[in-house]
Amino acid sequence: MSTHPIVRYTSPASWALVEDKFSPFAKETLAKLITFLEDEVEPATKLAHLQLPTDETQRWKTVLPVLAELKEKAKKLGLWNLFLSKQHYPEYGVPLSNLEYAVMAELLGYSSHIASESVNCSAPDTGNMEVLARYGSPEQQQKWLKPLLNGEIRSAFAMTEKNVASSDATNIRTSIRREGNEIVINGHKWWISGAGDPRCKIHLVMGKSDPENKDKHQQQSVVLVPTDAPGVRIVRPMKVFGYDDAPEGHCEVIYDNVRVPLGNLVLGWGRGFEIIQGRLGPGRIHHCMRSIGHASRALDLLLQRVTDPSRKTFGKYLYEHGTVVADIAKSRAEIESARLLVLSAALQIDKVKAKGALKEIGIAKFVVPSMALTVIDRAIQSFGAEGVSQDTELAARWAGLRTLRIADGPDAVHIQQVGQRELKRVPQLVERTREIKKKEQAILEKAGYKL
Repeated sequence: MSTHPIVRYTSPASWALVEDKFSPFAKETLAKLITFLEDEVEPATKLAHLQLPTDETQRWKTVLPVLAELKEKAKKLGLWNLFLSKQHYPEYGVPLSNLEYAVMAELLGYSSHIASESVNCSAPDTGNMEVLARYGSPEQQQKWLKPLLNGEIRSAFAMTEKNVASSDATNIRTSIRREGNEIVINGHKWWISGAGDPRCKIHLVMGKSDPENKDKHQQQSVVLVPTDAPGVRIVRPMKVFGYDDAPEGHCEVIYDNVRVPLGNLVLGWGRGFEIIQGRLGPGRIHHCMRSIGHASRALDLLLQRVTDPSRKTFGKYLYEHGTVVADIAKSRAEIESARLLVLSAALQIDKVKAKGALKEIGIAKFVVPSMALTVIDRAIQSFGAEGVSQDTELAARWAGLRTLRIADGPDAVHIQQVGQRELKRVPQLVERTREIKKKEQAILEKAGYKL
């Protein structure tokens, strides 16, 4: 059995499945990441909470000093931009596969809400960096991608719109039009993650540039909008079950006659839908990777709670009551099953890129967050009222995960897409069944049976 420290966080069987697919560099990086999370990030998490002001106005102006320190340490250790695979982004990536990063992302989800950002692997920057690395012009990469890769700035991705059924991205109404050598943007967005951060310097805005195009998937374009451009107005931070997620936030944003140079167009006119498909695929699986970590963390907290002698009720440990043991067993089984889904999707991305792994990504996207929510809910129940309070991390983790059943496409959309892909297999199945029937009939006739 492997003695790699990852077995403290995952089952030996899960690690055994992927260990031989890990390069020596990946194994070394994984070990360093575990040490960094255990020795640096988790002990600093409470300080990060205390450094965030309670004052409503100051919360959106604060860059946490402890997080800045952690980032410098992570850079020196080489624990930086781990999500960006050199296989797909030779110029900017690190020598890690999506499968290797999947295991690391699970640890980031397990550790702390500041873990992903401490190694420059947090959304929405990850997806935006992938967009710029894949589709950006050399000028765009120099001006925006490199500062993002260096952790000098942060970014936002503006697609979801107020009063629009945004689960269908072709419904967006934000206007993007050309006037001479400028692009003019007018629109009303909300739930724009990262837009409240004082370090956010660029928005990737998706809008409708060719509403008359007969192909509804070529009506959209993506434009780079600096946050200080005249006409960009942050209306308010949106709250998720009472959490404002400062200083990054999820903001309502108005673009009022915003003008940017023509060179801020990404890839080309009408290429917006192509861009978001390339962006959201990896982003969805990154969320699922971290969700496994959230669930594992919740199960570990549940185990400690139900075996705590100080929490006995009616003379018994909590695990001796009711269905607690069954909840533990089901949680472990669900985590292991979901992890295999995520690892399978990550491996498929490595083989055929995100576009060829849409089915696997879609299945993971509607299965994994729901699983993690269920496990966290069980842990909350074991803590009683304390579980829904600010004195545990469970309520915040549950609130953040609940948004994933909506973000990057709601469950219903992924279920519909996966179901439709399955239905496309029907002609093949019918033909296969027909051929088997013919062979069956021939065997029966040869044996003297009349049909």
